[in-house]
Amino acid sequence: MGLYIEARIRADLDELWHRTQDPAHHQRWDLRFTEIAHLPRAEGDPQRFRYATRVLPFLTVAGTGVSAGERERPDGTRTSALRFSSPHPLSLLAEGSGYWRYVPDGDGDGVRFLTGYDYRPRWGAFGALTDRLVLRPLMGWATAWSFDRLRLWLERGVTPERALRNWLLELTVRALVIAVACTGLGLESALLLLGPFAASMAYACPLLLSVAVCGALFAPPRAHTPAARRCLRTPPGRVRAPRLLGTLESPR
Repeated sequence: MGLYIEARIRADLDELWHRTQDPAHHQRWDLRFTEIAHLPRAEGDPQRFRYATRVLPFLTVAGTGVSAGERERPDGTRTSALRFSSPHPLSLLAEGSGYWRYVPDGDGDGVRFLTGYDYRPRWGAFGALTDRLVLRPLMGWATAWSFDRLRLWLERGVTPERALRNWLLELTVRALVIAVACTGLGLESALLLLGPFAASMAYACPLLLSVAVCGALFAPPRAHTPAARRCLRTPPGRVRAPRLLGTLESPR
């Protein structure tokens, strides 16, 4: 699989399963989707679903998928697999597949919640380049950020909506600090003309402002703010897609 994300979540396995398998909950914490809805199915068939993502205020791309889950496995883990495709001509993601794994920790204190997925971009060579440089890094970040938002919801009771507000507020504060620091650098020349004390401040300004910029860029996020950096982005060892994925046909 092309992308791998893993989060350790201190939560009940059943509750984690519910908030990831129920579309009404899933669309609340997963930044990659605006809407997810199950479609009618016959008894024993895989679950089909429709998804939509608002790319711009005036542009929404949609697609369909098929999924199946193994809630009871001999080793105590759980698995969910899916295949998806989008016929929308403006969707760079043409089709793909992936899985979720739920692996209880040995000490019973949480769950390793991980995903592996890959997809085929459209638009030929241009699409492949755009995917490699822009979309794939963005999808990896959005998945990790969403996993941490889910963790905050389960561990700390921070709703997905509140988590998003916290993130936007923190992002705004960091951006303001950087903007003020960059503006302050332009005052150095003016301070040099205002006397010895002001001149000494002028020499200290770049250092202080550099410290402020570094703090805004690299300070760890607040405990109630979701952050992609908290998730593992490289598999700890060799990773195999579950056999369940091979049983699913393309939803096209």
